Amino acid sequence: MDLIVFLGILSGLFLAIALSEPLAARLRLPVTVILAAVGIGLGAAAAWFFRTDVTDALNPLALAILNLPISSDLFIYIFLPVLIFQVSLTLNLRRLLDDWVPVLVMAVVAVVVATFVIGMALKPFTPLPLIACLLIGAIVSTTDPSAVVSIFRATPAPQRLARIVEGESLLNDAAAIALTSVFLVAVAARDAEPNIGLALLQLPWLIATGAATGWMIGRLAVQLMGWMNPWPLAQVSISFATPFVTFLLTDQVIGASGVVAVVAAGMTMNFSAPGRISPPALAQLRDAWALIAYWAGGLIFLLAALLVPRVLASIRPADIGLIAVAVIAAFVARAIVLYGILPLLTAARLSPQVDSPYRIAILWGGLRGAVTLALALAVTENPAIFVETKRQVGIVATGFVLFTLLVQGTTLRWVISLLGLDRLSPLDRALSDQVVAVSLQEVRETVAETAREMDLTPAIVRDEAVRFGERLNTAVERADEARDILEKDRVTLGLLALAGHERDLILEAFQENLMSARLADRMLADADRLIEATLTEGRSGYRAQARRALMASRTLRAAEWLHNRFRLKPPLARLTEDRFEALVAHRQMLRALTGFIETRIVRIHSRRVAGLLHDLIKRRIEDTNREMDGLRTQFPGYAEELERRLIRRLVIQREEAEYDQMTADGLIGPELRLSLRDQTEGSRAALAERPRLDLRLQRSDIVRSFPLFSDLEPASLAQLARQMKTVYAKPGDILMRKDDKPDRVWFIASGAVEAEQASSRFLLGRGEMFGQLSLLLRRSRRARVTAISHTTLLTLEESRFIELLRRAPQLCSAVQASAEKRGVALDVSQLPQVGAAAPAKPSWLRRVTSPAK
Repeated sequence: MDLIVFLGILSGLFLAIALSEPLAARLRLPVTVILAAVGIGLGAAAAWFFRTDVTDALNPLALAILNLPISSDLFIYIFLPVLIFQVSLTLNLRRLLDDWVPVLVMAVVAVVVATFVIGMALKPFTPLPLIACLLIGAIVSTTDPSAVVSIFRATPAPQRLARIVEGESLLNDAAAIALTSVFLVAVAARDAEPNIGLALLQLPWLIATGAATGWMIGRLAVQLMGWMNPWPLAQVSISFATPFVTFLLTDQVIGASGVVAVVAAGMTMNFSAPGRISPPALAQLRDAWALIAYWAGGLIFLLAALLVPRVLASIRPADIGLIAVAVIAAFVARAIVLYGILPLLTAARLSPQVDSPYRIAILWGGLRGAVTLALALAVTENPAIFVETKRQVGIVATGFVLFTLLVQGTTLRWVISLLGLDRLSPLDRALSDQVVAVSLQEVRETVAETAREMDLTPAIVRDEAVRFGERLNTAVERADEARDILEKDRVTLGLLALAGHERDLILEAFQENLMSARLADRMLADADRLIEATLTEGRSGYRAQARRALMASRTLRAAEWLHNRFRLKPPLARLTEDRFEALVAHRQMLRALTGFIETRIVRIHSRRVAGLLHDLIKRRIEDTNREMDGLRTQFPGYAEELERRLIRRLVIQREEAEYDQMTADGLIGPELRLSLRDQTEGSRAALAERPRLDLRLQRSDIVRSFPLFSDLEPASLAQLARQMKTVYAKPGDILMRKDDKPDRVWFIASGAVEAEQASSRFLLGRGEMFGQLSLLLRRSRRARVTAISHTTLLTLEESRFIELLRRAPQLCSAVQASAEKRGVALDVSQLPQVGAAAPAKPSWLRRVTSPAK
């Protein structure tokens, strides 16, 4: 093909992609429907112009379009990795992980159910073998994500429900392609009685191996991109190579699922990149991939649609019946998932409740697209498959796609409107009236002041003021009619506004480099959970989710267990640093919310509602301060270092803003601005490194602060610090149980514990110890000790404790006083030998006839 002709055709395709979006918005249709119509029209027009005798002027162009090098390899090896990788980069993984069970069940189970229902439905109506029918089912089982996403972007659907359905529609591509590859191999083998069970057993290996390979390549790519932070364009280039390297290595070398590998690589980069790539470079990376995916998505649809007239050229009347059977079976399979599997997940509290209107919309919105056409094309190009099999697979798949696009796609918005999903609830309508009234009052004040400053004609200003006043009066009257909103609903709406503003504050802090991308990502996920909990449970849900956000994560608890059990320090230090940083930032966000209540929320809702919101924010601040105080006692000085770092970051941000303003005002030139930017960038890079939390150093400081060890020499204190083991406990952790064999003594460095013995309970705090009496008396523990706050403890083994008693008179006195409190007196001058059998009545123990109460 001539290069100039090819470039002309490519330019025309890009122009069609650009025009399809505004056309789809005007016609209120999915973009994929417009692209498919344009592609089919171009393909049919090219075939007609080439064969007609009316004119030969367009024959070269028509022939060039018909001879475009369109093959399944073009779709599968070029466009598909790009689209899947970009989707994986944009997924909110932290939120998706909250609902990974329903997402995976819907993505995998829905594909499997659709494959078998469609395959079994086709078998009685076609001479094709069952394995070929299942191949058709696998090809048409994947839905087009853009159509499903558009349903929820056009309706006020709950966020969690939207995320589950969108995640399922995006991830089922991988399951469908992996399943198609399994059946394609079996069909190409031409086995008269293929073992379907054996073919399906390959699926777990394909998925697991592909996921592991994608994870490793993704980690390697992120590591390489982290080394290139000064060169953001180089980082984009590495990310662009990642999906192709991943797909080719996995598919051609390892023989696993390349699609699954690309998904895993994209998710790995999505999760790990914020901690290694600077915020501006990360924003540039995502913008670049959004543009690449926009082009790839449009081209794959246009090019696939160009082949539709060619594929349907050999259609027969019986094939129309097969298409109808496939369509009906697909609806049945989708209904099984929506009305059978999804309610079970809801009953198990793994998925939110899906109301009937949403189920109908999801059922009708299961559009198929370019992926289905690409998979069908791969079958038709396979020389090992019978000609009739290829013909029927191509026609059924293509006809199926056309039905979903031309019938379901064109009526999708009508169905949504019929179900009432595009209308506001009565509460939202009432609220919108009040919002309009308050906003117009604010606009009147602002415009009046601006008009005076601009010295406009007074008569015109008065005329416009009267006209605007009429509109304002109408808005106020409508708002007064909506005063019957329940206070409970007003509180819920106010909390939603607070959570949304909290999200905006986090984004603003991230954009101003006041917090890291990893911290911003985590806090945004907490804000999203706060919004969803408020939507479903109101004020109680807001309060409960706010408390859950402050609780130590499972990962932190696991790190504490690893440290307490195996003395593994790095994970606990890193996660504690994360927790410190999150609490410092969280406290700043909450303080900013109090001003938002006074300036915005109180204007829409009542003063009483604003007071309730103030109380909730005050409780959150108190909870945050309590958590911070607990960590401060465990790790003194570290929170102060983080606050100093935040102040220094704020100084740099304000300094750069001042330099930018001076440059815009012409007070300094671009050369000087560049020099000043280099200086501030150096300071910013130094602050990018978070201060390290040294657990070993903290233990030495803690040991030195104990009054019990005040008479020890510095060398002995250092030795004792090395011998002791640090244990971190959260409220509710059981430190010592009844009947446990004594083997160590516990010292409380910070926090408090509660000891329960018989029917009495007593509290122990900082500087005190427990467990020493049962160890010295050689008897099982008689008390149950539980942490009642965030607590740092030091433990000392039996032999080292007895050795310490010989060297620390202050500790001996404390042990004796503790024993006398409990009715036991010890003569520490005759300490037991470690490992020796306990005598019937030790000489160092004597009973006190009148125990102290």
